[in-house]
Amino acid sequence: MIAFDRKFEKEIKEVGNTLLIPLSSIDDLLTLLDKVFVLSCIIEIIWITAPDAPYKDEQMKEIFQLILAAFENMSHVSTRSYKKVVSILDTIEKVKLCLMMLDLECDALVVEMFQSFLKIIRSNHPPFVLLAIETIMNPVIDESEDISLDRLSSLFAIVTKEN
Repeated sequence: MIAFDRKFEKEIKEVGNTLLIPLSSIDDLLTLLDKVFVLSCIIEIIWITAPDAPYKDEQMKEIFQLILAAFENMSHVSTRSYKKVVSILDTIEKVKLCLMMLDLECDALVVEMFQSFLKIIRSNHPPFVLLAIETIMNPVIDESEDISLDRLSSLFAIVTKEN
């Protein structure tokens, strides 16, 4: 079981790191996103085990980073990966996974997630996607003990820039 966990962890890291590098073609992206289907499976495992985390804190932080990388693809509504990312978003909303981010003190990731949401929100998204984003953001704001002025400024800068 430990060997499986290490192999799984290695694969997740490889896919996550690959997502951080711009790909040369749509086909390369689609191939990689098929591997990111692993992320969908991980999210489902988290949903099944909620409210308990099925992985160690450090592994959960890596999963959160993969989730954020996946959110970057939400701006492309017409792509094949859009449905997968929306499914991930839906599950995150249902299990309130973002509150776990607060529990693990992943404040920088929370801000990055908010920034991603604010960058990708467009009128071409179905209403349920916008509602899911709102449903994720509201409890995180409510549960945040202290939101620094710097973080708020960075969020407002995106809102005003993107209008």
